Amino acid sequence: MERLRRTMMFVPGANAAMLRDAPLYGADSIMFDLEDAVSLKEKDSARTLVHFALRTFDYSQSETVVRINTLDTVGKLDIEAMVLAGANVIRLPKTETAQDIVDVDEAITEVEMKYGIEVGTTKMMAAIESAEGVLNAREIAKASPRLIGIALGAEDYVTNMKTKRFADGQELFFARSYILHSARAAGIAAIDTVYSDVENVGGFAREVELIKQLGFDGKSVINPRQIPIVNHIYAPTEQEIQNAKEVIWAIREAEEKGSGVISLKGKMVDKPIVERAERVIALAKAAKLISEEEI
Repeated sequence: MERLRRTMMFVPGANAAMLRDAPLYGADSIMFDLEDAVSLKEKDSARTLVHFALRTFDYSQSETVVRINTLDTVGKLDIEAMVLAGANVIRLPKTETAQDIVDVDEAITEVEMKYGIEVGTTKMMAAIESAEGVLNAREIAKASPRLIGIALGAEDYVTNMKTKRFADGQELFFARSYILHSARAAGIAAIDTVYSDVENVGGFAREVELIKQLGFDGKSVINPRQIPIVNHIYAPTEQEIQNAKEVIWAIREAEEKGSGVISLKGKMVDKPIVERAERVIALAKAAKLISEEEI
């Protein structure tokens, strides 16, 4: 079963206290930010802090993602430090073309080979933040086998589009839809943008419900208080869990009988139904709605 990425929590790379406390909040992924959240004069110290944190603190319950700076600035220094520290994923900012992915892939490969790390160990994620990036999302999503996901960065995107964020999110509909379709065509994850008005809990919840309905794997968050809201909305209902259990039991029954045909209540169970059931079970386990013994 693929890794759940319901929540990806942003953590400023220059904030030592937040680096230390990040594992406490239960985010599926923690994104250490060396780019926008760090001033120019703090780039070197933030890189050192995140490297130390990854080597020191226990983040084993979360996927570790590091948003680097662009390659034409200090991105190569970021990559070397983060690959050596064992970050799970390197996230590219402002990705506009497939070549951006190829260039960072090559930089990661160079570091892995230099230090005897198995090539391909470090994965990648792309943040799409402009009209050009959105229109190239399909090629971006397929540009490297390292790529595990693409994410929408809405603030830069709406500025590029000469608009702003609205409560109904209509200004993001095309970008969300195209990024999501590109991710699904490539078989990778799609992560939605942050919701910056932390105090507007109702607005945040409505946006999470929307991106869940569209099919996004999860939401970028900027405050730990947003995590349980996302997890609650992504949690399956009792009926969904029961239906998924019955599908899993039907699969096991067919396996025990040596049958290649799976049926449930007189109906054939095909691959899409199995995949949905497996995701429901994974979400239910993550939300602690069921235990392993119940399956």
